[in-house]
Amino acid sequence: MSPMRRITNTTIRQSNSMNNVTDTSAPWRDTFASLVPQGGARKVLGIVFGVYLLGAILLGMYWSIAPAPFDVQANAQELSVREGIAVGASGKLVTGAVTTGALIGAMETLLDKPGGYTHNDRFPPGVWLDNMPNWEYGVLVQVRDMSRAMRQVFSRSQSQSAEDVDLVEMEPRFNFNSDSWILPSSESEYRQGLKYAKRYFYRLADEKATGAQFYARADNLRYWLETVDSRLGSLSQRLSASVGQLRLNTDLAGDTAATQSTPTPSVEIVRTPWTEIDDVFFEARGTAWALIQFLKAVEVDFADVLQKKNAQVSLRQIIRELEGTQEPMWSPMVLNGSGFGPLANHSLVMASYISRANAAIIDLRDLLSQG
Repeated sequence: MSPMRRITNTTIRQSNSMNNVTDTSAPWRDTFASLVPQGGARKVLGIVFGVYLLGAILLGMYWSIAPAPFDVQANAQELSVREGIAVGASGKLVTGAVTTGALIGAMETLLDKPGGYTHNDRFPPGVWLDNMPNWEYGVLVQVRDMSRAMRQVFSRSQSQSAEDVDLVEMEPRFNFNSDSWILPSSESEYRQGLKYAKRYFYRLADEKATGAQFYARADNLRYWLETVDSRLGSLSQRLSASVGQLRLNTDLAGDTAATQSTPTPSVEIVRTPWTEIDDVFFEARGTAWALIQFLKAVEVDFADVLQKKNAQVSLRQIIRELEGTQEPMWSPMVLNGSGFGPLANHSLVMASYISRANAAIIDLRDLLSQG
């Protein structure tokens, strides 16, 4: 067979194969075309889809606005009035009511703000959002830490005393999976936790009832501040890693007899992936937002302890540092300039505020430990 005839036969076979593929896909193509509206109906469908897309984008932008802080004392007063609990002539609530009310207020804000709880959304516009879910997670972590402190130390006079019955039910519900969409959803579990938190608040705020207690002691406050210190330290490191850092391994520093499970490099490069830089940034903003509310509440409930230690100004300085993290961000995105480069680095600015607040918390803990 001549070379030309072999080429011709090969071309014919390839052409037949393409025809077979075309014939196989033809029914699918025809079916799809029959489902798509023609003429004016197609234009109407396009307009409806465009309006929906624009509405979803605008709604998502509205949902991404962080809630404003609330007045912790006014919130506790409102909770008392709502339940019909009598408040003294001076308007002063019992010890612990403001802190418990701040915990309830933070969780209610998380669930009832515009758009509700979006961290577990599966449909637009919530599923498209990125910043707000991370902000919510930062708030949620602080709510969990505070609820654990309330269950373990604030509501107990000694290590051998019994736990409060409502806090025992509240704390595990606030620690439920933050990403569960259904059966059960995260929101339903958190609302159940809120129910028990309010029951504890109402028992606590009622001066006629003695079953619920809140012990404002220096060692209890130090317990919670130690957890806050650890959280802020981790956030500071994650924020600083936005530009990449060459870090020495100090895991076993200070103890010659210390060991660890597996060996690690003595020097490592730590850098946050660029897709996670804004996630860490907004988680830090949510963390700081919640801590501002809790620290303001602690300033009220632990007033006598702080006054005895002359530590009120130290606590207010921590609050001021954290309030700096809530300043409006005028850039449409989180900028990640390189160190002293020409562009700003929002993560490093946030890390500066967080680190200063963390250092002040360490000083406050030391001050509270002194006799």
